[in-house]
Amino acid sequence: MANDKQLIFGRHPVVDAIRAGQRFEKLYLQRGTHGEFEKEIRALAKTHDIPLQYVPKERMTRLTKGNHQGIVGLLSLIPYYKLEDVIPGIYEKGEAPLILVLDGVTDVRNFGAIARSAEVCGAHALVLPKSGAAPVSADALKTSAGALARLPVCRENSLVTAVEFLQNSGIAVYASDLKAARPIFDLDLTGPVAYVIGSEDSGVSPALLSRVNACFVIPQKGLTDSLNVSVASGIMLYEALRQRSS
Repeated sequence: MANDKQLIFGRHPVVDAIRAGQRFEKLYLQRGTHGEFEKEIRALAKTHDIPLQYVPKERMTRLTKGNHQGIVGLLSLIPYYKLEDVIPGIYEKGEAPLILVLDGVTDVRNFGAIARSAEVCGAHALVLPKSGAAPVSADALKTSAGALARLPVCRENSLVTAVEFLQNSGIAVYASDLKAARPIFDLDLTGPVAYVIGSEDSGVSPALLSRVNACFVIPQKGLTDSLNVSVASGIMLYEALRQRSS
């Protein structure tokens, strides 16, 4: 849950904050809002690349007890970047990109833990979808031990388009899949690499699985169905670090 300092509510305060260049994590608009104000908010959200979510009145009341007038803005705790701005800089430094694409990771603590492992292992950026992802909240920052404040986070409209951009930039994109035969240890991770990390419940979406360069499996001996997503991400990242360090 966001703290009060992260929230701006009320029609004029939210509009003024957007136009002043405040960074927003998300805008919440009360479902059923119509007319010129709804059109204005939609246009501002599109222009400033802010996710907009329509929610019922009860959700708005849970967000704040103040006079929200049907609109609440959640301020962002970090800046967001675009992949096309981040990738060239990595190459210019003479480094092989190591990127994480988070496909539907919605648990805040898993998200924070993944970011922490990514930063420790030398990953260059995280890629999130504009909707359907855990917010960069105070809890996520805390769980990441501050890594989210040090690691570039890219928020993209389409992860499919993001994966295609990575591949066109010379980056091999891999995904973990329990049905795959090839173990992660057989991959060459010394070159430019991106991992697609699937959601806690359903894994990597079919749309992304069909576009990756290859799928792999993390070998296991026990009977437990699968690893926690943040633990699996840590294993994947450390394997890349091991290969790049040897």
